Amino acid sequence: MTRPILPRSFVTTPFAHRALHDVADGRPENSRAAIRAAIAGGYGIEIDVQLSGDGAAMVFHDYYLERLTDVQGAVQLLTADALKATPLRGGNEGIPDLAEVLEIVAGQVPLLIELKDQDGAMGPKVGALEQATAQALTGYAGDVAVMSFNPHAVAAMQVLAPDVPRGLTTSSYKPDDWPLSEEICALLRGIPDYDRVGASFISHEVSDLTRARVAELKNAGAVVNCWTVRSAEQEALARQVADAITFEGYLASLNA
Repeated sequence: MTRPILPRSFVTTPFAHRALHDVADGRPENSRAAIRAAIAGGYGIEIDVQLSGDGAAMVFHDYYLERLTDVQGAVQLLTADALKATPLRGGNEGIPDLAEVLEIVAGQVPLLIELKDQDGAMGPKVGALEQATAQALTGYAGDVAVMSFNPHAVAAMQVLAPDVPRGLTTSSYKPDDWPLSEEICALLRGIPDYDRVGASFISHEVSDLTRARVAELKNAGAVVNCWTVRSAEQEALARQVADAITFEGYLASLNA
């Protein structure tokens, strides 16, 4: 089993959730402006990728466009060029693709890429987004890692980009919070796929860091990140368990 080593920067650098976004300042989430702001602040960057209709990895969180743009419909219904021309609400830029974001970051800060579940139920119907992500990452020399809530997506990245460190995004999986069956929630809650997918880290829900399975993985050598820290007080509590944090809504400490 291949388990790439996670770069040291993933422990020493806080990660700005969906980049250092502040729509009131013209920096929508996952935007070029938010990415540049994170770089300027010395923060790592966490971004999301969804698949365009023509098979490109687009830097966008939601499955649908309407929360973040003035366009309705699924991301997968539009081509990459059409998405790039779709302005993000609160800014003056369209949706970037992963290749462009990699050019902007260019190894200046660590980059954490979350592949959004394309199966709809954390199942095995994955592949196209993983292929697009692996292709975009070919030749990238900066500190980078990939993760997903869907373990099948992480397993696919193990095959497609075996040298890129990978992890699992994990949660308490309360059924009321997820459009998943209680059976699937119970299965994923136990983080059973960590070794199978050759993971080097988890990014766990911040309110659930005291879970015994998190401690077990950390004791076995897993790096523990967490999502999403929203205050200095919450950061201090999270750091009692977590090696690193993903934050938004305030400026995390760079000297933790």
